[in-house]
Parts: sequence; structure tokens; C-alpha cells
Amino acid sequence: MKVTSAEIVISAVKPEQYPEGGLPEFALAGRSNVGKSSFINKMLNRRSLARTSSKPGKTQTLNFYLVNEMLHFVDVPGYGYAKVSKSEREAWGRMIETYFTTRESLKAAVLITDLRHPPTADDRMMYGFLKHYEIPSIIIATKADKIPRGKWQKHLKITKETLDLDPLDHIVVFSSETGEGKDKVWALFQEYMDR
Repeated sequence: MKVTSAEIVISAVKPEQYPEGGLPEFALAGRSNVGKSSFINKMLNRRSLARTSSKPGKTQTLNFYLVNEMLHFVDVPGYGYAKVSKSEREAWGRMIETYFTTRESLKAAVLITDLRHPPTADDRMMYGFLKHYEIPSIIIATKADKIPRGKWQKHLKITKETLDLDPLDHIVVFSSETGEGKDKVWALFQEYMDR
């Protein structure tokens, strides 16, 4: 897909703030500092639409990005970051759960993991949550440029096994540096929108 327009339309914390209109949505989840903002910027051909930060845990709202006037990316707060108070974590958890379990225009969850390392306990918990609610999921194994291409399959196998990946869910090797996987992700998004 050629991205001709992309803008952040709202940062929401509760359902009445979500955009209306029923455009298809793809929710991006992943632990803090896994590279969600870099993924968004690469997918949307923007340098800094999504703020990348050296301080993990900056996103504390559901950030809705309108893409080509036809779909939304929804950036979900990163998880697994210790410096956030327990009450804040619980509030995020409720906010995220409400979104994932009530949003009818959600087409798929995009779970971003780091190809270099096995998915964390938090990644497994998030994937388990998505499967519990029968939310279609696309796994993005990012930072592929950091390991030799010849080792990708080995790392993919570890990711699939660690998550106990549902055969119906897709996994894509991705790099925000090189653009590896970008066209494949857009093709998958299109597939979900056509359903």
C-alpha cells in the first residue's frame, strides 16, 4: 500500500474517545522499547510521526493514527516496563482490555517481538490474552537487520515455539532499518480488511 496521508487523530483512554466511523483498525502491542514507534514510522513512511523515545513506557494512551483516510493504527501502551507504579499498570491493563474486548472495528492485533530473543513472559501473556479473546494476531519479529539472514529461520522457530503460535496466525520477519517485511505486512492488513 502506498501511504499518502498519515496523522495521529486522538490519544484515547476510554471508549467514548475512540474515533467513530468504523474504519478497520490494527492494534500494535509489544513490550516497551521493542521498536513499536519505529515500526509505525517505517510502515507509514514517516520519520517521526510516532515518537521514539530512549525512555521506555512513554505511551500511556491508545494513540489512533489515521492512514490514507481508510484505516487506523492503534498504538497500545508498551508492557513489561518496571518503572511504572502498580496502580498505573493496572489502569493500563483495564484500558487495553476494554479496547481489545469491545472494539468491533479491530481487524487484528499486531504483536511486536524482537527476533533476536525468545519472546518474554510478558509477550507470552499478551499473546495468550489475544488468543483467549479469539483476536486474530500478526506477529512482527522485528530487528531482523541485527542478525544474519541465515539465522532468521532458527530464531523464527524459537519465537513460534515460545508463543505456541496458532497456525492461523501469521509471523513476519521485519526490520525498521531496511524495510524488510513491510510489503508483506501491508498485504496481510489488506487481507484482514477484505474479510
